[in-house]
Amino acid sequence: MRTLQGTMDRIVKPSTIIALHASGGSGSQWKALGERAKHDFHVVADAERVARYAAEAIGAVHLVGHSYGGAIALRVALDHPERVASVAVYEPVPLRILFDYNRKHRAASEVAEVADNIRRALIGGNAWRAAERFVEYWAGATQWSRLALEKQAAMAKRMPVILSHFVSLRQDAIRLRDYASVTAPVLYLSGRDTRASARRMAELLSATLPDIEHEILRGMAHLGPITHAGDVAQRIARFVYGHAEGWPLQERKAA
Repeated sequence: MRTLQGTMDRIVKPSTIIALHASGGSGSQWKALGERAKHDFHVVADAERVARYAAEAIGAVHLVGHSYGGAIALRVALDHPERVASVAVYEPVPLRILFDYNRKHRAASEVAEVADNIRRALIGGNAWRAAERFVEYWAGATQWSRLALEKQAAMAKRMPVILSHFVSLRQDAIRLRDYASVTAPVLYLSGRDTRASARRMAELLSATLPDIEHEILRGMAHLGPITHAGDVAQRIARFVYGHAEGWPLQERKAA
């Protein structure tokens, strides 16, 4: 188990923030959030065991997620409504809702094209090309060449898992109408300069989630929690503290 603080302290800090990263990221992308919240919350960054943590955590659970991690956060909020006090997501990608709404729309077709390109590259044994296509879609056309060689290699190694995320998100059993059953308050953050697919999912979910604050952040794209980590962490921390029991705990940490 990985945490942003080290050891667990459920008695002193009964509320838990579970922070879920994007497919191509890692728990370290939530370091700024962990620094802000560590005095008042147990902060866990582990996408693999989120459902177990949500079920077993003592006290309230606050879910935070980016991209794939955001889609998982919404799913856990549906499955464990009695445990989840709040959900803060940055451009979650529950891809099925795009294809259910209109699979011929640009928002859906561009995602299908990227997934197909990745699949073909992997079948052809070219994981590097698959990673390049993935990074350039979400981060921009020049971003792959700016990555250090070791980061390119790490991304290429992860591409079979990332492709499986595309497939599972597109075939998920949860439909758009199901998100109306999310009872927790949701902070939904989007980047103004993001992809058409992310914008469309934001529009669909904003009209469906019953208790939602949707904010569009200037100067950010899909990787906002990485490129603007401090700004995103500040906004999420303010939201989480606002929905935490015993507020204000240490309000200066979220200010």
